Amino acid sequence: MIPPSVEALGAVAKRTHVPLWMPWPLPVGWLFTGVAYAGDDRSGGRATAVACSGPGPLGGPGELILVAEEMGVGLGARYAGIDGPDPGPYMNVEKPPQVKVLAAGRPTPLWHVYRTPDDRAVFAGEALGMWLWAVLWPEQAGLLLYDELVLTDLRDAGAELDLAPCGALSPRLLRP
Repeated sequence: MIPPSVEALGAVAKRTHVPLWMPWPLPVGWLFTGVAYAGDDRSGGRATAVACSGPGPLGGPGELILVAEEMGVGLGARYAGIDGPDPGPYMNVEKPPQVKVLAAGRPTPLWHVYRTPDDRAVFAGEALGMWLWAVLWPEQAGLLLYDELVLTDLRDAGAELDLAPCGALSPRLLRP
């Protein structure tokens, strides 16, 4: 876990082999509130998590953690509050996706992840060959995804990364 700063985003972006997703532009009033990754110095990051917070769609505070990970890592499942490393057994991909985001310029379907704790909304899908998880607190903050959020892989970000507004470290990165 690394406290929120533009330098922290840049450092993780250079070390990881998986996307580092962040809504960009951030929704009105939202701030970047932390970054975490799983992996080691030799093989690089195998999973990343970016936290953002701001006003919830129905009022009150909202929090979002976006996780990108290789299959079998389990970082997204940890934030989602489910057993096992991957969302597959907790999704019904036979039905249409509940939401779509634009990830790296591509429409990306996300399905609701079932059997998660009642305090959060969880969606998952695939982007750039990796799992993409969106975990939002409180559950009503999940409405944020119905606005077709635009996600940027910060590994490809340029000078606009310097404009990311930073807030206080999200405690959710420490204890989901």
